[in-house]
Amino acid sequence: MAFTIPVGPYHPALEEPFKVSATCDGEIMRSAEIQVGFSFRGIELLAQKRNWTEAITLVERVCGICSNTHAMTFCMAAEKIAGITVPKRAQYVRTIVAELERLHSHLLWAGVGAEDIGFHSLFMEVYQAREKVMDLLEAITGNRVNYGMNRIGGINRDIPDPAIHRGALDALKGALTDVVVPAFTQNPTARARLIGIGPLSREQAIEWAVVGPVARASGVDMDVRRDEPYLVYDELDFRPSLRNDCDVFARVVVRVEEMLESIRLIEAALEKMPAGPIAATEGWAEIPPGETTVRIEAPRGEVLYHVVSDGGETPARVKIRTPSFVNIPAIEAMVPGQQLADLAIIQASVDPCISCTDR
Repeated sequence: MAFTIPVGPYHPALEEPFKVSATCDGEIMRSAEIQVGFSFRGIELLAQKRNWTEAITLVERVCGICSNTHAMTFCMAAEKIAGITVPKRAQYVRTIVAELERLHSHLLWAGVGAEDIGFHSLFMEVYQAREKVMDLLEAITGNRVNYGMNRIGGINRDIPDPAIHRGALDALKGALTDVVVPAFTQNPTARARLIGIGPLSREQAIEWAVVGPVARASGVDMDVRRDEPYLVYDELDFRPSLRNDCDVFARVVVRVEEMLESIRLIEAALEKMPAGPIAATEGWAEIPPGETTVRIEAPRGEVLYHVVSDGGETPARVKIRTPSFVNIPAIEAMVPGQQLADLAIIQASVDPCISCTDR
């Protein structure tokens, strides 16, 4: 006889409040229903009641993990409307911070994933590596979360001596290659808990319109950094990761490979960063009437900002579409035929961000 088990909206297996109602026959899940909306904050409406500079601070708090993503994308939209060209040095710094944020996000996810499969010692190793990223972000931006780096027309802080950060990057690379990568990809316990779990075929990935690492782990070759280059990715020989295994293990491998690629991109950006100003304008930039859409590749996938200006001091419309908004529903396609005990790692494998989804 089938029965339904509710997981959430508040549950130790969930990072944030949402609800998964799994219908089971014994220990096997037959279907699942996803419910969100437990943490709605109305940020889009609030952004339309703040001036352009205050709105940057507001959208930066859509998500504590990818805060730079939201502030930067909003600024890029305003710059596109105003026809502002960001100085090349500022674009390099934005790229560096964006990739450090990707490292932070993927490592936080890896720690949560390790905890979800009961691998507590790996959780501690991963979070030790994450601290190295947090220290780098603090050294560059002055903050460990909500970095305050972006302004319309450029950035607020420079990286005056790029060379001093190379030692920290080397230490981080060593932690990844010596500990994190082997533990997830070679450890027999981790492999047994990840391989073949939560399948999402390429056809299903396209049908459910997933993005980011979830899509690339199912063989969907898409990455905004390559497909529609922004900042300086086209100058750094960016190489996206792609897998065709379509399971939780593939999603782990894609994120692991992306972390190593992020370190390479940061090293290349620090090496090639040109001299010059870090902002195109002094003081507040005036945004003329207009509207535009900007998309970038956030840690979880494509983020889309649609911004409208009527020429006033506040944005007329701010519409945000985050990757979790399209990735979370795909959990429903991953659970049929899977063990109930694997629900925690299956839902975690899409790296759900409820603060983004319930913005």
